Amino acid sequence: MQEVLVTRREAVRKAALAGLVVSQLRAAPALTAAEPAPPPGGAPAPFRLKLGIATYSLRQLPLDAAVAALRALQVTSVSVFRLHVPVLVGTPDVCREAAQKFRDAGMTIAATGVVTLSKSEEVMRKAFDCGRAAGLTTMTASYAAPPDRETLQLTERFVREYDIRLAFHNHGPGDPIFPSPYDVMRTVEPFDERLGLCLDVGHSLRAGADPVEAIFKCRARLYDVHLKDSLAQVGDAKDRPVEVGFGHLDLRGMMAALREIRFAGQAGLEDEVDSADPVPGVAQSFGYLRGMEAALARSGA
Repeated sequence: MQEVLVTRREAVRKAALAGLVVSQLRAAPALTAAEPAPPPGGAPAPFRLKLGIATYSLRQLPLDAAVAALRALQVTSVSVFRLHVPVLVGTPDVCREAAQKFRDAGMTIAATGVVTLSKSEEVMRKAFDCGRAAGLTTMTASYAAPPDRETLQLTERFVREYDIRLAFHNHGPGDPIFPSPYDVMRTVEPFDERLGLCLDVGHSLRAGADPVEAIFKCRARLYDVHLKDSLAQVGDAKDRPVEVGFGHLDLRGMMAALREIRFAGQAGLEDEVDSADPVPGVAQSFGYLRGMEAALARSGA
């Protein structure tokens, strides 16, 4: 009899898909793990990170399939990719209806994927109209070209008018606008505090910025975090993404730092390993993050 070798990823894929099927067949499973009992004496509840998923991780799944997968994984917070909630590339009505599908499935929307802005009042207005229609308080963003002072002043005017924060995303070496989180901070600090940072930990490492250190240094305007793992090194032009726990990023240190500053935004998995078959890897990596957060909470870190 010929021996059949099953790769580790194939085993994970089968287990994850089996879990999805079972969850879909059960009648309305609970979407969140049981909350810990309130501590005695009226003490405040222990701090927990808001773990979520950037739906860019499911970028080849259409909206309804992405929502179903996230619901089966009991995800309660998301940042939404433009395929799923088309801020800037859709209409306010479409964005409102799409966002409601996530909320109807028990999820809050913490932010968007990267919304690319330009020095255009029309482009800015459309982005913010779509964001407001979707009920967003934060949009993750970048620019089509390096912004001059007039562009930043225009952006500042819109965040004040709509009261929606922008978290500018760093994209590592090769990004002419925001390679590192510190490039974002130097750009936004002279302006309204609603202009801030989305820290991508993998791109930060490639740009030579220690993500743990960046969490502390950028805490005042840190509004969104993209968690991932990678085999890339400092200075690499391209990322080498892997499932969380199989690269060399200090996920424990990052999550402990976020807990220490009591980060109120979403710490969101952004999985880039296998866009054609994303659910197994997303399930594996998100489970790792959940386990790490539970361990840190128990240890008081």
